[in-house]
Amino acid sequence: MPTVYITAPRDTADDLAAFLVDNELAACVNVVDCDSFYRWEGTLYENDPEAILFAKTTDERYPELKNELEAEHPDDVPCIERFDEADVLDAYASWVDDAVGQ
Repeated sequence: MPTVYITAPRDTADDLAAFLVDNELAACVNVVDCDSFYRWEGTLYENDPEAILFAKTTDERYPELKNELEAEHPDDVPCIERFDEADVLDAYASWVDDAVGQ
């Protein structure tokens, strides 16, 4: 069961989370506010208000989640990283499997 780590501008994060859940690409998405420091095209951005999204999905749905999210995301190069869980509570993994459409 992968968890997908995503960053997005704060003003679009809730819409992206709802999109993933509404389309059964993720069982749930946690949205955490953060300030990001990064370099883009030679310019340093400081205190850019963003959000971290943690999307819980399945191995089968991950490729579609990644493709759909890349198309929906407002950034030219979105941060979409997959983390594979080494140990997950069985009941939680079952809930994710049930909640994510196949």
